[in-house]
Amino acid sequence: MRLIRELFQYREMIASLVRKDLKGRYKGSVLGFLWTFINPLLQLLVYTMVFSVILKSGIENYYLHLFVALVPWIFFASSLTTGSHLILDQKNMIKKIYFPREVLPVAYTTSSFCNMLFSFVIVFAVIAVMRIGVAWTVLPWLIPVMAIQYILVLGMNFITSSVTVYCRDLEHIMGVLSMAWMYLSPVVYGVQFIPQGWERYYMLNPMAPIILAYRDILYYKKMPDLGQLGLAFGLSVSVLLIGILVFEKLSKRFAEEL
Repeated sequence: MRLIRELFQYREMIASLVRKDLKGRYKGSVLGFLWTFINPLLQLLVYTMVFSVILKSGIENYYLHLFVALVPWIFFASSLTTGSHLILDQKNMIKKIYFPREVLPVAYTTSSFCNMLFSFVIVFAVIAVMRIGVAWTVLPWLIPVMAIQYILVLGMNFITSSVTVYCRDLEHIMGVLSMAWMYLSPVVYGVQFIPQGWERYYMLNPMAPIILAYRDILYYKKMPDLGQLGLAFGLSVSVLLIGILVFEKLSKRFAEEL
């Protein structure tokens, strides 16, 4: 409750940091904000070529099967890479002024979440152009799914950003970990490819049920599995609570370590 009160008191600072990050994300590039849409489209093109032409997956409308998972995955992956050094990037601010250090992960996570929402415009554009359609009755389920993913990513950002202050090597490890984690999640393949008997262990990866929920809603046009969604919620809340505890303990010596 103390943390919630402090974050509420500094809500204007959080909003300011979110606006600053969104404006400066592609500052200096020729295409600017358009990279929000171009980046996932380029990744979609590469993976679609590989798994539709070279390594044929046999999944109907594979581009959509991939795209509805790829956009939320990019949001998560950024927490393992860019998010890991967000405290290091703001070391001058931390040394000069007082504010709850938790403001930085919250602001960065919110900014990345907004960026994902913008990217979903392309997802719905592809659905409209290809005349695939959506199931309007299940579309509202995107709200709790996105909320669960936000909780998970915030928890990851609390952990990675604080630990990196003390272990700078973690910043470089995150790139490899992100790549490995993607292939351990049903992003470029369907859950039907998981060996029988391994499903229960596979679902302990919190991103697995989250991605499957996105795919159920936007690809299969059905309500997500509530059991899997409940598991994702439990895992995400656990990661968030661990992240808050780790961040609170390590943040006490940020100024000295920076």
